[in-house]
Amino acid sequence: MTRTALVIGAVLSGVFLAAALISLVWVPHDITGVSIATRLQPASASHLLGTDHLGRDLASMLMVGARTSIAVAVVAVGIGIAIGVPLGLAAAANRGGWLDEIIMRANDLIFAFPSLVIAILITARYGPSATNAILAIGIFNIPVFARVARGGALPLWTLDYILAARTAGKGKLRISAEHILPNIANLLIVQATIQFSLGILAEAALSYVGLGAQPPTPSWGRMLAEAQTMIYTHPMLAVLPGLAIVGMVLGLNLMGDGLRDLLDPRLRRGVK
Repeated sequence: MTRTALVIGAVLSGVFLAAALISLVWVPHDITGVSIATRLQPASASHLLGTDHLGRDLASMLMVGARTSIAVAVVAVGIGIAIGVPLGLAAAANRGGWLDEIIMRANDLIFAFPSLVIAILITARYGPSATNAILAIGIFNIPVFARVARGGALPLWTLDYILAARTAGKGKLRISAEHILPNIANLLIVQATIQFSLGILAEAALSYVGLGAQPPTPSWGRMLAEAQTMIYTHPMLAVLPGLAIVGMVLGLNLMGDGLRDLLDPRLRRGVK
């Protein structure tokens, strides 16, 4: 079951990733071209998934929308890892100290504000854009990875090989980099896949309310927002981006579950 979930998740995620990569060099139609004469057409040979209310090709919009969503999620998760993991390792290395207390209380403060609230605050000052959406989601990811890194590192600091490393004269920074980080990498990989899927959802939500990528850049969330007034007359305008979001998130969640079971030695041995 573990490998099945991993394979299905990897295939689903790979389909959307491939579409995003292909859109970098080719799309069936120009996504910025407006053609009222071809608006709201059904699927045909020239438009495989039909057109939207402005005559834009839906297949092309979905491909570029995948690129937008994946780019936002990847960069936001990268921000969380780059800042959160070192903070978590530093907190674990100084457990009970003032540095640990400052880092964890700052994490609690950020957790008090969901990414949507942070985005509203940022866009109120700097305006809505994909960059500000990345910043908002990335800030929210920092305490997530800090907590995972700290939680995974704390038990390791009590083990004999860490004591031996300290006896050999290694400092906390070197021990964290050489011994702690490699042993919590599996936790971070699994958490990254989970945060990646949450980043896709957060980007769609921000774009839906107008705080994410701005026109003419396509976004799955904004495609849903634009389709809501025509959901009864032309439901496919909402169904297609909705299915794209569900498929991408489902694939990432299945892959995360599969990786968790595969990388956890207790689960590999069948120990609950």
